[in-house]
Amino acid sequence: MFFNNTLYKEDIAAIASYPIDWERLKNTHILITGATGLIGTMMVDALLYRNAAYGDAITVYAMSRNREKARERFGEYSNNPRFVFIQQDIQFSIHQIEKELDFIIHGASNTHPIAYATDPIHTILLSVVGTKHILDVAVSRNVTRTVFLSTVEIYGENRGDVEQFDETYCGYIDCNTVRAGYPEGKRAAEALCQAYMSEKKCSIVIARCSRVYGPTMASDDSKAVAQFLRNAVKNENIVLKSKGTQRYSYCYAADVCGAILFLLLNGKNGQAYNIADSHTCVSLYEIAEILSTYTKKEILYDIPDSVEVRGYSKATKAILDCSKMSGLGWKAAVPIEEGLIRTLEIMKSKG
Repeated sequence: MFFNNTLYKEDIAAIASYPIDWERLKNTHILITGATGLIGTMMVDALLYRNAAYGDAITVYAMSRNREKARERFGEYSNNPRFVFIQQDIQFSIHQIEKELDFIIHGASNTHPIAYATDPIHTILLSVVGTKHILDVAVSRNVTRTVFLSTVEIYGENRGDVEQFDETYCGYIDCNTVRAGYPEGKRAAEALCQAYMSEKKCSIVIARCSRVYGPTMASDDSKAVAQFLRNAVKNENIVLKSKGTQRYSYCYAADVCGAILFLLLNGKNGQAYNIADSHTCVSLYEIAEILSTYTKKEILYDIPDSVEVRGYSKATKAILDCSKMSGLGWKAAVPIEEGLIRTLEIMKSKG
């Protein structure tokens, strides 16, 4: 596994024993795009752990544009016949998977603020053109179900008209900013999913993820929570680059993986579902405070640089209504304080 850590192994085992009908996934072939990302890494580990622990013979196609990162994270699977790495930037084209393919978990995306500001064209095209290429694969291989990983950011800013965002809400996004490429790209990709369902008869479920955190965050992840965690790993003071009053929904990465597998088998075709811990609606300051208390370090304030500012969300409140997911029987298991401490301890063990 990517981390030789007891806590991480517990997370992976929990995903691999998630209460879904695993019989439906036995002997299947699953494509995971964005496989070296925050969610993709955990998903690959969990499915291959499932094979080892339960003999499910799931073949995992792990797709990523970065071969070096894949070698670092998945090197131990190099001789595993159920693991197939595919190097591909889905913005440009996609190699057809000639072998059988049953399910797709499409998570490839630029997902952190500096990338939105410094790589805006790719951010948009990865969501829109990349999703088209993946859906073309779904059509050509007659895939049973695709889960498209969308985001809370498609709701835009909360201007005080609602307390929580349910799946019918359409918020405000200023499209005339460089940062808009991420939420607008995801909105367009969701519309593309609907088009493929109508015209090509694909089976697609949309998972709208809240702000996700966990031990598989990349070292260059520029989200505030990732920066706080890196401060804590280095035993440094926690640095806030705002007043920290922004209040969002969060979810631990292992819970998100469980939710995605749950939707893969139980979501209704064409529907979007919010994924968040309904009990974790906290401010950035409260997150910094949890880590500060645990590490016994101070919270300091700093001014973000011009690149960071261009990538930051203007949303000050983004709380997800999770009643649709809870109605299907899903809920998050890891509260924010436990999740942050687990993440920190696992990241420390990485060194």
